[in-house]
Amino acid sequence: MTRLHDLSLVAQVAALRDGRIRPVELTSHYLDRIARAADLGAFAEVTAESALARAAALDAGGHRGPLWGVPSAEKDLVARAGVPTRYGSRARADYVAVAAGLLPAAVGSDGGGSIRIPSATVGVVGLKPSRGRLPIGSGFDSPDGLSVTGPIARTVEDAGLLLDALVGLSPFPYATAAPGRGPFVRAARTGSATYRIGATTVSPWDDDEDIVLDPAARTAFETAAVWLSDAGHPVTDADWHPVGYPALFRVLWRASAARIPLSAHDMTLVEPLTAWLVREGRALSAPELLGGLTEARAFERRTITDFAAFDAVLTPALAQAPQPVGAYAGHDPERTFAMQVEYAPYSSFVNVAGLPALTLPVTVDATGHPVSVQLIGRPGGEATLLALGAELELRRGPLPHPPAWDA
Repeated sequence: MTRLHDLSLVAQVAALRDGRIRPVELTSHYLDRIARAADLGAFAEVTAESALARAAALDAGGHRGPLWGVPSAEKDLVARAGVPTRYGSRARADYVAVAAGLLPAAVGSDGGGSIRIPSATVGVVGLKPSRGRLPIGSGFDSPDGLSVTGPIARTVEDAGLLLDALVGLSPFPYATAAPGRGPFVRAARTGSATYRIGATTVSPWDDDEDIVLDPAARTAFETAAVWLSDAGHPVTDADWHPVGYPALFRVLWRASAARIPLSAHDMTLVEPLTAWLVREGRALSAPELLGGLTEARAFERRTITDFAAFDAVLTPALAQAPQPVGAYAGHDPERTFAMQVEYAPYSSFVNVAGLPALTLPVTVDATGHPVSVQLIGRPGGEATLLALGAELELRRGPLPHPPAWDA
């Protein structure tokens, strides 16, 4: 018997629309799963009563948007009336759910990899849209242009459906989709034309940090390249030689941290890395900041030019195997930053360049854990990524979901 959480987001939306399941039934199902999996720590706050009340109101009728009746959640960075928002920090104590089948999909934000890195770590699909693609979380909300909003889902098709819904909120740059009728879910369903694929394991951190590609990550990368080639897509070396990236990113990352409104007392409550970045960011001079922003725009232009020969560029998603919680504890902030770069050197440069990127699992390692790759597209090239991702997903076949606790 198929359980509700075993259905894809696309299947759940269809079942809600034709009345085979009701919003209250689906919401209650996920709330029960969330309660059973409390030890996972996937949620900072669960608003069960308001979720059920909202579902009951939907059951009574009303507007049916593209995700009508689907339970969802946001990162603990989105302020909601009547709900504590802690911004993921002890400093706001008073103020990974999709992989476990506790939600059908979710919306996240990605300023340096925060959609793609967790998605790759747990083996789900993560999509960072192009800068300017979405009306909310467009990347134009801050001078550095790093952070954008995007989907986290169990399948490429589900990610396409969720992206269609997000794009359809307003006619901003690149937004061509009416709610629920955009091109992205169609791209994931219909397959792709013949695309030129660049492949590289080069990262812009290679000359600055000790980047060592894990054998399982290399196997996933090479497997994806073979599968894409077998599907008729020419795959060639991207021959990419980025320079000057670490210095400019450190300026942008410190400047971004400087915007966090932390008092002296708050600084004693946050992680040492956060406190260090905030202090470093607040110490930046105007010429340093403007220089970093200028270099970032130059890096964006160079990267787009370097990748112009390709419709998509394939890289590993992560350089190392998934790290356990607490792996970075006990190190000084600069070493912690370096360790994070060594873990995920292929993520942040995509934000600086403003490009779309999709991570999805393609193989499993010796322990049975999914291993992901990343596809980077041209500006506005999400449909191409979804089409290619769907081809890889079809070739790969199903992965073991949900986790062992739910067997």
